[in-house]
Amino acid sequence: MQRILRQAGLGPAPRRGGPNWSTFLRAQAHAVLACDFFTVETARLRRLYVLFFIELGSRRVHLAGITARPKGAWVTQQARNLTMTTDLTPTRLLIRDRDTKFMRAFDDVFGSEGIRVIRTPVRAPKANAFAERFVRTVRHECLNWTLIHGHRHLQTVLDEYVEHYNRHRPHRGLDLSPPDPVPRVQATTGPVIRQPRLGGLINEYQRRAA
Repeated sequence: MQRILRQAGLGPAPRRGGPNWSTFLRAQAHAVLACDFFTVETARLRRLYVLFFIELGSRRVHLAGITARPKGAWVTQQARNLTMTTDLTPTRLLIRDRDTKFMRAFDDVFGSEGIRVIRTPVRAPKANAFAERFVRTVRHECLNWTLIHGHRHLQTVLDEYVEHYNRHRPHRGLDLSPPDPVPRVQATTGPVIRQPRLGGLINEYQRRAA
């Protein structure tokens, strides 16, 4: 039987005609939340850990917290903070990796909100591609060009960048719209105003009515 399947070009999976992971995520994006960590090295060679969540449908990012010691209790508390301050009504799934910092209590926080936690396979970063893409973006546009002095400095920088990311930065997956655009009158004439952010590292542009 194995030889026949190989000759026919068929694998052992029972759902050969089913959707792959990418198709599933695109179809369910409006109900999926993902989370991950990334690290930042300070000027004093201290490593800080950043926990964030991203809504796959809107691409909206929630900066959960920054710490030098990401213990399980701290991570669980950030999950509680998110559920208390953010409307997660549409969310049905949470994607996370198998990092040991995500304890059972972390999953239980979301389980109490009716959100099912899905763990990605081992060493499969593409399974959490939306979160990985944000990490690449924040490094390429911000952190790789900024010398971070410490915890407070990193918090200030990331708060400003995430505000820019959510409210002003265009996204190809959203038809070049930001996740949470600032409502404004669309002027068709008049000068273009440049608003520098992060000391001029990033600029935001808008047309001022004449």
